[in-house]
Amino acid sequence: MSPRPETGRRTPPTMIPAATDEVRRVDRADLVIEVDGESVTGVRGQTLAGVLLAAGRDSWRTTSRDRRPRGVFCGIGVCFDCIVTVNGERDVRACQRRARDGDTVTLQADTLPEARS
Repeated sequence: MSPRPETGRRTPPTMIPAATDEVRRVDRADLVIEVDGESVTGVRGQTLAGVLLAAGRDSWRTTSRDRRPRGVFCGIGVCFDCIVTVNGERDVRACQRRARDGDTVTLQADTLPEARS
């Protein structure tokens, strides 16, 4: 823990601002991805979900049945609520895929297959 200058007490690690935390110091190089034709800026190392959330988007997929919005739910790749199309590849979990400079992301709308009669 770091001592706080004003009180001399130690600051718990959870209270250290990320910008001054020596353990978390990383190169904050920017990257730019294209999301449905719009340029969105992120930071190297962020997942696609992180870039989208930081850009103010909390949903980027709609369900096929009720057209309900979906975004990050579990954040660990289990639920598939955050799927997007990346560089032409469908069903990419945005919470698992690190953003790369120049990625082209297309938001997905699920479609149900036609019912057989």
